Amino acid sequence: MTDPVPRLPSLLEAVLSVGTDLELRATLQHIVDGAAELTGARCAALAMVDPKHEGLMEIRTAGLSATDRTPVGRTDDFLGVSIRVDDEVFGNLYLVDKPQGPFTDEDEQLLRVLATQAGIAIGNARLYETARQRERWIEGAAAVTNALLTGEAAADALMTVAERARILADASAGVILQPTDEGGMEIVTASTLDDPGDLVGTVIEPGSPVLEQLLGGQPVFVEDSATDPRMTTRVRHRFGPSMLLPLQTAGRLIGTLALPRHRGARPYTPVERLLATQFASQAAVALVLADARQHRERLAVLEDRDRIARDLHDLVVQRLFATGMMLESTQRRTGGEDVHDMLGRAVDELRSTVQEVRTAIFALQQPPADAPTTFRGKVLRETAATAALLGFQPSARFTGAVESRITEPVAGHLLAALRRALTAASRRPGVRRVEVTVDATAVLPDGRPGVRLTVYDDGSAEAGTAGTTKTWQSPL
Repeated sequence: MTDPVPRLPSLLEAVLSVGTDLELRATLQHIVDGAAELTGARCAALAMVDPKHEGLMEIRTAGLSATDRTPVGRTDDFLGVSIRVDDEVFGNLYLVDKPQGPFTDEDEQLLRVLATQAGIAIGNARLYETARQRERWIEGAAAVTNALLTGEAAADALMTVAERARILADASAGVILQPTDEGGMEIVTASTLDDPGDLVGTVIEPGSPVLEQLLGGQPVFVEDSATDPRMTTRVRHRFGPSMLLPLQTAGRLIGTLALPRHRGARPYTPVERLLATQFASQAAVALVLADARQHRERLAVLEDRDRIARDLHDLVVQRLFATGMMLESTQRRTGGEDVHDMLGRAVDELRSTVQEVRTAIFALQQPPADAPTTFRGKVLRETAATAALLGFQPSARFTGAVESRITEPVAGHLLAALRRALTAASRRPGVRRVEVTVDATAVLPDGRPGVRLTVYDDGSAEAGTAGTTKTWQSPL
């Protein structure tokens, strides 16, 4: 056996290299490269025992094929050792094809030393990644709380929670479900990168095992939504791993935050589950506080309008009473008095009263001070205003990052077009459905990225056909 002392510098260099990076994938690559260089092997690979847990199948150097993988041990042209992290086997480090000859006992000894240090480095990388994840989730929860408490409407608040949670969890969708009158739960808000399709309106029927857990305040974690018998919704086949987290505070269930991933995606890790559950708890508190703040502000607006109404009542009654007495007095007067002037004063007083009434009514018709400032909120406000004319609420669907991509000038033009289209739809006979779609991922005919607004209603068109679709688009 050769003297190991001349190879100690190479071992030290390999040991030091595995700890130079705190990112897990980079750390694993350093381990594989260091093992190959230390032993002179042509190929090296590190295969994870539980690849789903880390989201990594294996790390390898060039040239190692799937047929080269064999159990841990040693033959003349193969050497393998286990890497343990916190007394658990993390994975197996393999070496294949040493051009200088068969692997020696010294090679195995050096590889075991490297594997021990690799376990420490992997543990540190895991701790670092967990700390980074925790920091991102904490920052996300703080951003949601700040957004909700600075004045967002109810629909905007739910979308803010769903969208931020989807991004933090690296999920394919973030949806909010709320209890129905029938005892089930319905998706009321959906944030997706793709077309959300018919997610909104999907219902978990009463009696579902998942629903019973959620109503009891328990989170539900699913490995594959498409095959899990607890999942009963019509959209379950689209998704794989999923988290369903109750939005609950002080024993009150506000709703559920669901974060599904695409089929075939890696399951959520225990750390991700814990952080998402904590996020949902904080988001629920923020939603309750935001709702209470909006109630207080609405109460203040109503109180102010009540004061205006009382002032209007007193002013109108006083002036009309005085004017009436003036006219009665004029009627009793005989000729020779300045009847014409008195009648003129009465008319002027009535005109002034009418003006005061109009001013007061205009003040009562003004929107509250917390009118939505986001583009999404303004679209929802326009559809809500049209609901009073239509007798039902138009649906609104958003695709892409509408808040960050649509500039203020473009938003102004789109909102003006939306008002015209909704007004026209409210005047058409037979309208029972109105759909508003804003797509911030559209591509214009000239290839430029753009935004497209589409308004559809099923009323009777001028040509006698059913259904009208209006579309506007603009470059971003």
